[in-house]
Amino acid sequence: MEKVDLPVIPDEVIMNKIFLIRGVKVMLDKDLAELYGVTTGNLNKAVQRNFSRFPGDFMFQLSKEEFDNLIFQSGTSSWGGTRKLPYCFTEQGVAMLSGVLNSDRAIDVNIRIIRIFARMRELLLTHKDILLKLEQMEQKVTQHDDDVRLIFQYLRQLLNPPASQPKRIGYRRKDEQ
Repeated sequence: MEKVDLPVIPDEVIMNKIFLIRGVKVMLDKDLAELYGVTTGNLNKAVQRNFSRFPGDFMFQLSKEEFDNLIFQSGTSSWGGTRKLPYCFTEQGVAMLSGVLNSDRAIDVNIRIIRIFARMRELLLTHKDILLKLEQMEQKVTQHDDDVRLIFQYLRQLLNPPASQPKRIGYRRKDEQ
């Protein structure tokens, strides 16, 4: 069987289809279907036929609130869109899709998606130390802010002394005592 060359999808396009939902990086069923070159309905039918391969940590369905929030954040219109709440696939769920969808395109796209997930995880681990340093700097700056506020408070007190009787400086005469 000859392998058909498919148009290359830029990594950025795939990365923009990865969302953080419930603290997990996921891809929506409609985005995966588009990348695989199938309809969302056909993708979901294939998943339903093999439902036991997709436990809750591989795939879950968005709630109405999550879906509304996603539409709001991504700026896409809900007009004429999905009639059912979309399914989200984690990295493991995307990997499992390769066994459910047996086209060359699905296999190639899956490999690319899994590599992008791995690269994103690698970037996060690489930059974790930078995030820790930034957090330490933020704590120092906060402490410095408090110190600077205190200094300004003392300066204001020195520049605007209380309106009490000024103390006389010098010697007192006996009749003043």
